Amino acid sequence: MRVESCQTAAVTVRFPAPLRPGDVVGVTAPSSGVAPGLRGRLDAGVDVVRGRGYDVRLGECLLGGTHVSAPAATRAAEPQAMLLDPAVRAIVPPWGGETAIDLLPLLDWQAIAAAEPTWVVGFSDVSTIIAPLTLRTGVATVHGNNLMDTPYRPADGTLSWLDVCALPAGATFTQRSPGAYRSGGWDDYAGDPGVDRMTLDAAGGWTRLDGGGDVSARGRLVGGCVETICNLAGTPLLDTTALAADAPDGLLVYVEACEDNAFTICRNLHGMRLAGFFEHASAVLVGRTGAPDAPTLSQHEAVLDALGVLGVPIVADVECGHVQPFLPLVNGASATVVHTAAESTVTQTLA
Repeated sequence: MRVESCQTAAVTVRFPAPLRPGDVVGVTAPSSGVAPGLRGRLDAGVDVVRGRGYDVRLGECLLGGTHVSAPAATRAAEPQAMLLDPAVRAIVPPWGGETAIDLLPLLDWQAIAAAEPTWVVGFSDVSTIIAPLTLRTGVATVHGNNLMDTPYRPADGTLSWLDVCALPAGATFTQRSPGAYRSGGWDDYAGDPGVDRMTLDAAGGWTRLDGGGDVSARGRLVGGCVETICNLAGTPLLDTTALAADAPDGLLVYVEACEDNAFTICRNLHGMRLAGFFEHASAVLVGRTGAPDAPTLSQHEAVLDALGVLGVPIVADVECGHVQPFLPLVNGASATVVHTAAESTVTQTLA
């Protein structure tokens, strides 16, 4: 099934209504399933959402423990049904995975665009869905921590996706780099969603890759995980033209690497640039990563090799990737990024 081309006219970004107590949050796994041994981790995330006063609706595409939770048609039908159900106000997956790309030609994009907007949250392979959702329909989405990560307390200066989705229309909020990173794993999780067992890892902060000097850039946010969205570059699903037409200051494009080495990330970013994904960028944000360097190329060097020719600020080690903590970014939001010796902030407006 071929995905039809997007309109080139400006898309009007629409923001879902804020979450309120009693609203339904749908949980479905459009990519990887949850193994039986991790059901307690899933339940802990559900408990946190319910603790905020929301009703949680668990989908059938959740368990299984393989790289997919169900056949593609089923994994597409379930989130689409949630998107079209006015009672469901937000959708969050347990985590990402590997092949959510197979859902994309099965979704009814016109029906989704015509429905009342619903918050969709996630990162990693989920960015394969939420980036096209914003670019094709104009509905804002949240690149933020998945359900399995939700029990961890947000780091100082950052918010949880639950905080972001509860903000009123037009709200402006600022998140600050913690300047130090937390590490730890669910092996250390005590079972109490209020307990943060993560420990201080190492001092850190954002890094400007394209030279020195302060950075102050504006634009609408869009981006995702390099390893997954690179496969959409040059297709109607990742066409930024319509979003850029509604962004007089350009686009703040963010990318982050999960696990591929620097050679692969470099090639992927070159391909995305050649396909036009960065054409309207006013700045590029690069997520902090634990992905390996290559023998003769670091992850930072890979980014600069591919994107240095853009001539825009490139800021790396931003908390928007697979390395905790998480700094949620709203695809479609108007934003300002500031990086100086005194501060590193992202200010987003839901308008």
